[in-house]
Amino acid sequence: MTTHADGSAATDVAEAVMKTAVPPAPSLATRRNTAWRAFWRSRYIYLLMAPTLIYFVVFKYGPLWNAQIAFKDFKPLLGVWGSPWVGFQHFETFVNSFYFDQLIANTIFFSTAKLVLGLPLAVILALMLHEVVFKRYRTIVQTIVYLPHFLSWVIMFGVLLLLLSPNNGLINNIIKAFGGDPITFLTSPDWFRSVVVVSDIWKETGWSTIIYLAALLAISPDLYEAATVDGASHLRRIWHISLPGILPVIVLVTLLRLGHILDAGFNQIFVLYSVPVYSVGDIIDTWVYRQGILQFQFSLATAVGLFKGVIGLVLILVANQAAKRLTSQSLF
Repeated sequence: MTTHADGSAATDVAEAVMKTAVPPAPSLATRRNTAWRAFWRSRYIYLLMAPTLIYFVVFKYGPLWNAQIAFKDFKPLLGVWGSPWVGFQHFETFVNSFYFDQLIANTIFFSTAKLVLGLPLAVILALMLHEVVFKRYRTIVQTIVYLPHFLSWVIMFGVLLLLLSPNNGLINNIIKAFGGDPITFLTSPDWFRSVVVVSDIWKETGWSTIIYLAALLAISPDLYEAATVDGASHLRRIWHISLPGILPVIVLVTLLRLGHILDAGFNQIFVLYSVPVYSVGDIIDTWVYRQGILQFQFSLATAVGLFKGVIGLVLILVANQAAKRLTSQSLF
C-alpha cells in the first residue's frame, strides 16, 4: 500500500514537472514558415516600402563598402582592393589644411543660422496658417510659400540677380532712388552671408511648415473647444495647446538637423559664391569639390565625408540625451 502511494506521488510529481518544463524550441523549418506567413500577410506594406528600401540599399548602404578608400591612396587603375593603405593620412591632410578653421567656421555658421532662424519662422508660419479661418485664403498662402522649394538654386540665382544686381537690381534701384550707393550683395564679404541665410529661409521655410501643420491637425479639436469655453484667447490656446502639441515634432526635427550640422547646403553655396567671398562663403563641401573632385583626390573627399558623418553621429547622440533630460522627448 505504501509502495503504491509512493509510486503515485512520484508519478504526480513527474507530471507536474513535465507540465512546468520549458517547451522545446521550434525547429528551423517552423520558424521559417512562421516568418513567411507573417511576411505574406503584410506583403502590400513591404511592397509599399520597397522603393525606399532599394534606394537606401543602393545609394546609402552599398557605397559604404567603398568608404575604405578614405584610408587608402586610391588609384583608379588599381581599384579599391589594389590601392595601398595610408591610414589616417587624408584625415590629417584635411585637419592640417590652411583653410580648415575657416571652412569649419563658415560651415557651422551657415548651418546654425539656417536652423536657429529658419525653424522658429517655420513654426510661426504653421501656427498662423492653422489659425486662418478662411480655407481658400489659407490654400492660396500655402501655395505661394511652398512654391520656392520646387525651384532649383540655379533658378533662384537668376531671381536673386534680378533683385540684387548692382546695375539694375530691384533693391539697388530702390537704394539709388533714395540717394544711396549700389551694394554688391553677391560679391561683398560683408553681405554674402546674409544673402545666403535669407535666401535659404525664403526658399525652404514654407516647405518646412508642412510637418508642423500636420502635427497641429493631429491635435484634438476638443482641447480648443474646451479652452474657448473657459475663455482662453487665441494666444492662450496657441501657447497652452498648439505649442505643447507640436513640441515632440520640433524636438525631432531639431535632432535630425543637428546630424547634418556640417551640411551647409552645397548646391546653394556653389551657385552663389565666387572668389571674392571665399573667406566668408567657402564651406567644407565646396572645398572638397575643388580639392577632391576637380583634382581627382577621391580618397581625400571620402575621408572628409566620413569626418562629417562621425561628427554628425556624435552630435545626434549628445543632443538626443540632452533632449531626453530637458524635455522628455527624444529619438530613442
